[in-house]
Amino acid sequence: MKYLLFHASLPRNTREEKFQKLLTAFLDLLMKTGGNVAEALRWLAYFDKRHNLTDPTYTLGDFVKDLKARGYIEEGSTNQTVYVPSTKAQIDIRQRSLEEIFTGLRSGPLGDHPLPKSGPGDDLNYETRPYEYGDRLEHLHLTETLNNAYLHHGLEEFRLTTEDLTVYQTEQKTITATYVLIDASHSMVLYGEDRITPAKKVALALAELIRRRYPKDLLFIGAFGDYAWPVELSQVPFLQAGPYHTNTRDAIAMAIETLARTKATNKQIFLITDGKPTCIREGNRYYRNSFGLDPKIVNKTLEMADKARRERIVITTFMIAKDTYLQRFVHTFTQINHGRAYYAHPQKVGLFVFEDFIRNRRKELR
Repeated sequence: MKYLLFHASLPRNTREEKFQKLLTAFLDLLMKTGGNVAEALRWLAYFDKRHNLTDPTYTLGDFVKDLKARGYIEEGSTNQTVYVPSTKAQIDIRQRSLEEIFTGLRSGPLGDHPLPKSGPGDDLNYETRPYEYGDRLEHLHLTETLNNAYLHHGLEEFRLTTEDLTVYQTEQKTITATYVLIDASHSMVLYGEDRITPAKKVALALAELIRRRYPKDLLFIGAFGDYAWPVELSQVPFLQAGPYHTNTRDAIAMAIETLARTKATNKQIFLITDGKPTCIREGNRYYRNSFGLDPKIVNKTLEMADKARRERIVITTFMIAKDTYLQRFVHTFTQINHGRAYYAHPQKVGLFVFEDFIRNRRKELR
């Protein structure tokens, strides 16, 4: 037997390492700047001066050339001198968001999560039962079927009847429809703390998880401030907080209306917020009050929690602030909906959302 002996380490592709390091920072800055490539590059240049991210062998100019060559940025449709994030950049952001959150999850198999009961499905659980009309023949347990034929008829008159057939039991699968609601009010970027970027990463990571693991599931994403609006997946990385109050009622109403149109067995809402409700819509006007818990606003919002419960839609609230008024409101809100609530640091909210999402797929929500 011949052996190879290496006297030195294999050569490293330092240019690729530097590109990947800068790309990670650039994509994160893209999310914080609302997809503004020029502003993200300005911030990257600022951090480069402070932390020496580049060197003469690989400059920021080289990085920008690689971004163009590899298809991460492209010329805008209306202005060819302005670059915008490409579809490839959006996909990469989703994948990185998923990997970032999964890194913090407890170790354990994720796979495709079935209900804890048997029924029609695709995955075999290796338990068997007698064949029934309509069972798929590819689920036939050949060894047990032949053994039954031998026991029932003997070897001398070997024959196969319907009573001999045994099939693998399958695990019932459900389709889950999830609506992620992201608070885009001003407080999400107030006091120098960026709370909206972690919320966006949660939505992006969920989208990537569903694409990979649960392709039949449905995911909807929305944002809310003074009013609520649906957000396309391509828009999520660049969603920005605005000078808004917090209209939780309209957000829940929008989610209920959308989920009601689906045929999914499980329907759930993930509400990511850092503040109590401070706004409702009355006809064409908005009623706002940022001080304390306004009874009119609170009662209208609690009505939506009760409506969701009647529609069998579970609401899980992820509080990313320890505001006393928020905690008091969420406690009542959760009791009425029969939902769940968690307090989570903005940088850890993804762990809570994913554990809750995966756990919910194991049972039928009521």
